[in-house]
Amino acid sequence: MIRREFLALTAAAPLAAAPSRPSLCLFSKHLPKLNYDELGETVRRLGFDGVDLTVRPGGHVLPDRVAEDLPRAVGAIRAHGVEVPMISTGLVAASDPAARPTLSTAARLRVPFYKLGYWRYQGPEVEKRVGEVRRAVEGLVALGIEYGIQAGFHNHSGDYVGSPVWDTRSIIEGLDPRWVGYYFDPCHATAEGGAAGWRLALQMAAPRLKMVALKDFYWEKAGRQWRMRMCPLGEGMVDWPRFFALLFEARFTGPISLHVEYDPPDELDAIARDLAFIRKQMKL
Repeated sequence: MIRREFLALTAAAPLAAAPSRPSLCLFSKHLPKLNYDELGETVRRLGFDGVDLTVRPGGHVLPDRVAEDLPRAVGAIRAHGVEVPMISTGLVAASDPAARPTLSTAARLRVPFYKLGYWRYQGPEVEKRVGEVRRAVEGLVALGIEYGIQAGFHNHSGDYVGSPVWDTRSIIEGLDPRWVGYYFDPCHATAEGGAAGWRLALQMAAPRLKMVALKDFYWEKAGRQWRMRMCPLGEGMVDWPRFFALLFEARFTGPISLHVEYDPPDELDAIARDLAFIRKQMKL
């Protein structure tokens, strides 16, 4: 092995020892008006372990300010005893001017995981689109390896690439599982896979599961159209006992990010209620 390759591999060593249990995080999208210090204090008071911090357009950290503001954000949050085990980005190409500063800054701050952005299917040429996305992911994973930060591919339902999860497998298959895997969402997996499809998708994803997103929904008919109606955890269609049993079997210890995508009258009360539901399911 030549010296350059050796240095690249040692630079890409894991950022921290694996935790003994999952880190329960709040998706910072749901507290958009709080500054970094207020965010850390509120998340700690609610009882979370960490923050899933938005580092994307309109997020808590703006991409063109990431080198300056991400250290400020992480420092302020950690000052309250709360970690930042993952960031949610909008990155879809290594050529994005924000890609290198985002991943290098996050890695320097010892943030171990980041969520990739979204790609949509465009027209009937599905295989062609999957190939395009694979090439884009390869470039981002290469950057992640350079700096030492792991990528997660989110299975958002709809016309998003990755919504059925099976296409994600063809995209990341062959890429180093240490540096890219699944950001699994049982809500969207249920919407796409029904009674059994979500379970099969999770079992397929389990060996390289990086992060988990939690939300719930049920189908609602509006006129002639059926749509997803987001709701509090436990009030929708997600089979939570089975999901957490499978997560336990997978010995998952990565970040679990709570998303409150419905519109509650009291946001903080809804967050606290959903967190209590998660802890009950996990017997924490």
